[in-house]
Amino acid sequence: MICTNICTNLEHIRSTLRETAQRCGRDPQQVKLIAVSKRMPATMVTEAHQCGQTLFGENYLQEAEGKIRQLPPALHWHFIGHLQSNKARSAAELFQMIETVDRLKIAQVLNRHAGLLEKKLDVLVQVNVGREPQKSGVLPENAYDLLQALQALTNLRVRGLMTIPPYRPEPEASRSWFQALKQLSRELAGKNCFYDNTAVELSMGMSGNFQVAVEEGATLVRVGTAIFGRRPEY
Repeated sequence: MICTNICTNLEHIRSTLRETAQRCGRDPQQVKLIAVSKRMPATMVTEAHQCGQTLFGENYLQEAEGKIRQLPPALHWHFIGHLQSNKARSAAELFQMIETVDRLKIAQVLNRHAGLLEKKLDVLVQVNVGREPQKSGVLPENAYDLLQALQALTNLRVRGLMTIPPYRPEPEASRSWFQALKQLSRELAGKNCFYDNTAVELSMGMSGNFQVAVEEGATLVRVGTAIFGRRPEY
């Protein structure tokens, strides 16, 4: 069953984000909420938009394309799934940010298509902090080399890092992974690896652990189920 009480859910999450940021001495404006709308119909995205949400995240390009093209251009979209090279053209056109760059090849293809679109495309480098073989992401010790290689791709703006840590049911269990990404971002910013080394984006934290992520420095949190309810099964 899909929960449709989207406005109430959004207000609760925004309030929690605000209180969490203030409690740890952060400006709540530094933390942006991505409403993850994968597998949710465009009507639910519209409802969220009517409740003031403008930033959305999608995992599957084909599904996202159908939604994005029928929804208002005022919405902003982040791609947060694994991206294949043959889908990079559509991704560069449809999304304002690609959060899952983890190899030079996909970055080069995105850069080429962004150039053809005369567009500067914001990207994050995905880091596999938990070293899980089934997950995408560059290993932490290889992040610097990848970021250095991305410097030559002038149509991409590398804004920061993203991670999906190992799943644990207890939110506190994710803290060490978020701390690791934050520390890595500091080290890399010190080596001038980002487009703006004074404002590095950290995309980390989901429905079950976003409060811990905010406490550890997240600037983007990706929340789906807590907003839209359980996703339909295909």
